[in-house]
Parts: sequence; structure tokens; C-alpha cells
Amino acid sequence: MSKIIRTQKPSVLPWYAAALAFVVSCAVLPVYRLWALLIALGVAALGFGMAKKFCPPRVVEHEVPFHTGVEDVDEMLTDIQKKLDELHTLNEALPDPQLSAAMDRMEKAGRSIVETVEASPAKARQVRRFANYYLPDAVNVLEQYAKLAKQGVRGENAASIRAEVERNAASIATAFENQLDALYASESMDLSADLTVLQNMMKGQGL
Repeated sequence: MSKIIRTQKPSVLPWYAAALAFVVSCAVLPVYRLWALLIALGVAALGFGMAKKFCPPRVVEHEVPFHTGVEDVDEMLTDIQKKLDELHTLNEALPDPQLSAAMDRMEKAGRSIVETVEASPAKARQVRRFANYYLPDAVNVLEQYAKLAKQGVRGENAASIRAEVERNAASIATAFENQLDALYASESMDLSADLTVLQNMMKGQGL
């Protein structure tokens, strides 16, 4: 999941050393002459080189949620993770055990999707619709449900909405699980083909 990225930040001290060396050289040399100007520049370059040797780049560490090497995939996975965290928070606030069980399934499938795409970024295109529509819409519906439950609204319309959400939660969870399963379709086909080849080889050898 989250990773520590280390980058090198060059020190500015070599530039200060070069500037100081150039100023001092200008103070003692007739830099209006070409030879003197070239010497001043050479001293500045020497100062820069020596200072750089004693002032190595500073290593800066920063944590990123994902680092697949593909920027838009990292952004998508970060968005999915954020929505799943929201789903988890909503689940903890809702008392209905049946709905909570469906939300557990949604979260479990969603986090498995994230892990799968993080390991194989090429699969990201298969979950774009899930990331952009299915998951955000599901979280939005459940947020509205939570508001109604928290406000204790007892009207007929509110009761109908709650009943519909509770009735469809399991179907949404199944859709999430199907999305996860679809990510392994090619692997399943490859495995099936390998098993067929193995079975044929064993039959050919009378095993």
C-alpha cells in the first residue's frame, strides 16, 4: 500500500561558495580584462566543485499511498481507497446487521481490487467504471441512508428508501465481487489451458 519515496535535493551551499569565490576574485583581479575574468570564473567553478564534494545532496523522504510508476493509476487507487475508507466509517455507524454484512463484502472486494491493480497496473483500465461510477454511487447512496437513519425520519418515503437500500445492498456487494473476479479472468483461462495440456500429457503417457 503506502510507500516511502526517497528523493535527493541538491544543497544550495555550492552555489553560495561559487558566488563568494567569484566576488572575492573580482575584488582582487582586474576582471575588466578577459584573462582576469576567466580566472575569476575558474575560481568560482573550483569553489563550486569543492563545496559540492563536502555538501552532498540531502535525501528527502515522503510517503505516498501508491507508487505503481503510473501517475493516473496511483491517483485512481488513492481515490478508491478514500471511498473505501468512507464506506468503512459508514458501516461502523449503521446498526443494521444485514446491511453491515453487505457493506463488509463491498469493502473486502474493493480492497482486493486495489491490491490487484497495484500489483498489476495494466489491469487499471478494467476497473475505471468501478472507480468512477459504481463505488462513488454506492457510497453516496449509503451516505443518504445513514443521514435518514441518523435523523430518525419515519415517513413513508424515507421508509421506502431505506427498504430499497437494504434490499439492494447484497446485489451491490455481488457486483463488487464480480468486478474483482473479472480481473482474474485471463489468469483463469491460462490456468485452465495449462491444466488441459497437463492432462493430455498424462493421458499420452498412460498415467
